[in-house]
Amino acid sequence: QVQVVESGGGHVQAGASLRLTCAADERTFSNSAIAWFRQAPGKEREFVAVISAAGRATHYGNSVLGRFTISRDNAKNTVYLQMNSLKPEDTGVYYCNTGGYTNPNQYQNWGQGTQVTVSS
Repeated sequence: QVQVVESGGGHVQAGASLRLTCAADERTFSNSAIAWFRQAPGKEREFVAVISAAGRATHYGNSVLGRFTISRDNAKNTVYLQMNSLKPEDTGVYYCNTGGYTNPNQYQNWGQGTQVTVSS
């Protein structure tokens, strides 16, 4: 059963910024890497970013490198995805999940996600 809740999505113009939040209960969050994924209409789910349990290591998908930043606040059991210089191709439903996998097929359960829409 998924124990994460995504929020922070919205409808913005190209070039704008958004910050997404992934909240989890302490049992789920502690000692877990957290990854963000996204799925555009008609496309497969795509890896966006991942952060290690302690927050010292991060890794990004090529399409967001240099524009998105993943971070975490372990005291709040929360992971953030700061998205800058948004493009229309960033449109999609954004999901987070526990574990350090960058392949979305390695996850069985997903939350509701949060919708991000970027207009040109």
